[in-house]
Amino acid sequence: MISVDNLKVEFNATPLFEDVGFVINRKDRIALVGKNGAGKSTLLKILAGLQSPTEGHVSVPRDCTIGYLPQVMVLSDEHTVLEEAEKAFDDIKQMQAQLEEMNLRLAERTDYESEEYLQLIEEYTHLNERYTMMGGTNYQAEIERTLQGLGFERSDFNRPTREFSGGWRMRIELAKLLLRHPDVLLLDEPTNHLDIESIEWLENFLATKANAVMLVSHDRAFLNNVTTRTIEISCRHIYDYKVKYDEFVTLRQERREQQLRAYQNQQKMIQDTTDFIERFRYKATKAVQVQSRIKMLEKVVPIELDEVDNSTLRLKFVCSDRSGSYPVICDEVGKRFGNHQVFDHVNLTINRGDKVAFVGRNGEGKTTLVRCIMQQINDYTGKLTLGHNIKIGYFAQNQAQLLDENLTVFETIDNVATGEWRLKIRDILGAFMFGGEDIDKKVKVLSGGERTRLAMIKLLLQPVNFLILDEPTNHLDMRSKDVLKEAISQFEGTVIVVSHDRDFLDGLVQKVYEFGGGKVKEHLGGIYDFLREKHEQMMCQGLAANVGERGLDALFAAKSESAESKKQPKAGALSYAEQKEFNKKLKKAERMVEECERTISETESAISILEAQMATPEGVADVSLYERHQKLKQALDRAMEEWEVASEELEKLTNNV
Repeated sequence: MISVDNLKVEFNATPLFEDVGFVINRKDRIALVGKNGAGKSTLLKILAGLQSPTEGHVSVPRDCTIGYLPQVMVLSDEHTVLEEAEKAFDDIKQMQAQLEEMNLRLAERTDYESEEYLQLIEEYTHLNERYTMMGGTNYQAEIERTLQGLGFERSDFNRPTREFSGGWRMRIELAKLLLRHPDVLLLDEPTNHLDIESIEWLENFLATKANAVMLVSHDRAFLNNVTTRTIEISCRHIYDYKVKYDEFVTLRQERREQQLRAYQNQQKMIQDTTDFIERFRYKATKAVQVQSRIKMLEKVVPIELDEVDNSTLRLKFVCSDRSGSYPVICDEVGKRFGNHQVFDHVNLTINRGDKVAFVGRNGEGKTTLVRCIMQQINDYTGKLTLGHNIKIGYFAQNQAQLLDENLTVFETIDNVATGEWRLKIRDILGAFMFGGEDIDKKVKVLSGGERTRLAMIKLLLQPVNFLILDEPTNHLDMRSKDVLKEAISQFEGTVIVVSHDRDFLDGLVQKVYEFGGGKVKEHLGGIYDFLREKHEQMMCQGLAANVGERGLDALFAAKSESAESKKQPKAGALSYAEQKEFNKKLKKAERMVEECERTISETESAISILEAQMATPEGVADVSLYERHQKLKQALDRAMEEWEVASEELEKLTNNV
């Protein structure tokens, strides 16, 4: 759909990238990767038509629509959440207004047999058909589904957008973008302000309902779950891999090894040729050969190696004196802001050496409980006890923004370094990729990732035995996140991590505390153990509406034969063989319902794409589109009928459990 040809971008006569060419096809799922400063955001802006390249061009079909989500945008404060989301359907509202105006004109006229009246009826009919096909009668439901998928409650819909934080307002912009169903979605760090549930919802939307997608993200799990193609910007050029991110990492390493061998062979050839020239330059008998080799060297095209940052980010948190056995004990802790009860009856015990995660939707109280532990909030109810000899190192969510912008990088660390650390400031900064002239930069000119690394250095210089890290990976690239994760793993003290980054938490924490509905629930195991348990509960809760609590309890019992075997047998219970056969039927019915729902979703997506084509000037006159639309509608009706039959069968089985 989009063709990029011979693209070049220069800043101050220095090429950012050049000779870039690729094609974005329908249904492509592309991850755009590269070092910070390689030009990823610049390339997205060029594709979105917001910036012009120095050379080359981008070809976009006339009927192709592009949706672009930047990292930072100007947000509106004048409307409610629902009103702002409805802007995605401004074209449908215009059609609705046209239909109402035409309806009034028809009601006022009495020349029923005139050519003008018949022409007006024909125009009204045609416009009404387009309005219906574009979802004019049910777009409100789609708005609600999308907003709820991104974490909004129904009670939020009529609240002014100015009451929400920047992260939540960014979600509103993302919702508007998704609701427009553009042909190509360009997303720059879309997960920065999303919680785990919203990230998973977005993954599912992009994988099943979006058209073409190109995105920039430092969330490895998100990239692997959404994308199937990876384009890397490196050495001012691009490398196109038809694989997801993890496979790309392996192939990239193989490519670099090949480049390194070729580079070494070329350097040896150049050195041997240069030695020959220097050796025989003044010998008349070798003059022809010397000139030949000089010309050969002039024609050599130097092999470039991929940019690899060889500086090491050595992050090691120094554990101070041993703390008490229980750094944190919460006993019936609760916190209220005005009429809003954030959480209540929180009971948890964190042991010395534990590494735990606080997860949950934004606004459920994760940071609030952290601030209670930090004693920044004292008006909570219940009892919160900190262990003996606790020394807390705290990385706040906005820690990078709390740095003094008028200081240089060196001055920022020099002001907090003490003792022998003062003699090693340059070494420490170099280890965190602040080398050369970077240490003299003002904080105000640093990128988000650089500020985060600088804030981490300040935390590193404090000997602590209890780390509390609130969203520490925001603005960090994958390499920095990997090093930070390794440092936390090796830390001998206690750690609480508030994060929505599944890949970062995987293998790092052994316990998850879920915040939601004013409660805090403990889950033993890692982040993916928690997510599997959560998904199973959601599936069963979805059936609970049909089967009631008795059926839900029975469904949980049927889920696990091991759990069933631990229970005491009930009077009239099924035999083992009967239970096994029943479980087979139940699983088959569940599978049928899932297949029907998947078919319905795919058919609805196909209809949406077709309706978007029919809404174009060319599509209006294309009769074949209407025929395909009719066939898809019939297929959707059949799929709905099959789903109803399968759902009834599943309901019968669950009611008989």
